[in-house]
Amino acid sequence: MESKFERRVLEITPELDDLRIDKALATIPEIATRSQAVRLLQQGLVRMNGKVLKPSYLTKVGDSIDIDLPVVVKNILVPYEFPLSIVYEDSELLVVDKPAGLVVHPAYGHAQDTLVNALLHHTKDLSLGFNEQRPGLVHRIDKGTSGLLVIAKNESAQRFLAMQFQRKTTHRLYRAIAFGKFPQLAGTYRSYLKRHPDDRKRVASTPVREDGTSDGKLAITHYKVVQYHTTGLSLVELRLETGRTHQIRVHLSESQHPIVGDATYGGKTRVNGIKSVHLRKTIEEMPRFALHAAELGFTHPKTHERMIFKAPWPQDLMPLIEHCDFPRYNAEYVIEKVEGFEDEGDE
Repeated sequence: MESKFERRVLEITPELDDLRIDKALATIPEIATRSQAVRLLQQGLVRMNGKVLKPSYLTKVGDSIDIDLPVVVKNILVPYEFPLSIVYEDSELLVVDKPAGLVVHPAYGHAQDTLVNALLHHTKDLSLGFNEQRPGLVHRIDKGTSGLLVIAKNESAQRFLAMQFQRKTTHRLYRAIAFGKFPQLAGTYRSYLKRHPDDRKRVASTPVREDGTSDGKLAITHYKVVQYHTTGLSLVELRLETGRTHQIRVHLSESQHPIVGDATYGGKTRVNGIKSVHLRKTIEEMPRFALHAAELGFTHPKTHERMIFKAPWPQDLMPLIEHCDFPRYNAEYVIEKVEGFEDEGDE
């Protein structure tokens, strides 16, 4: 699906005077809801006199508000022949180990070369339940992140799995290799995230007002340091209590521990501080950043068995793992039936 923009102008009349801008925008039929209005504001698509407006802005009679409304042009999904790593599959669902570099669903610039397109090449049994451009999807991970995703094959399975993600009864564990030695072996990052005001490709934490409110969305990440290497790198396990875009990457970067290889959040500039020439070369040759969705657990929609899947490190991260002598974990995929677990969110 490709996104274009259509300009709208909202003239503030006496009926719309002294309203929060998100409430005023919701009066436009194409926007309709305050949540959609806030999304447009957070994306920097609402301006007055060239200045991006915040959701808290109060309108005044005579204001002329420029809105760039995304116009979605739907593409017919075409199967994409791509070598998927299928960890598990039955009549209800499948679990895949997505490689870094593969976009999960069609979006601007990636209309037909996504995981969804590759799944359509693999099977015709995908649920169209919530979004015809995202069949079977109940969660996602970033293009640059590798790791486990569960895909629903029918609508009942999709509803059952989606409810678990909403209620945070799934189990998801990420592993990252980050710069620096953490002052504590375990802890929690808590902030409010929104799109960076100057760089739309980035996300950043936003201040909290005196009344406890913020323009961002609450993001909570729990971390545990598994191992520190004397070269200045740490292996960290992370669990998400919320699932915001780039959440792990932002929280580690803002704590001065950017993920190795993550150019967007400072993971490239720290390379020069590494003394080992071999390690610097290893990092510079990495095609991606070092973040991997290593474990995924949920209750099966038909058997109601609780299952947990564990994915080994991807091969493109192994030179770094081996240099630092970090745990390899299992070299094979592991599927376990467990008594129970709790968790988390989305990265």
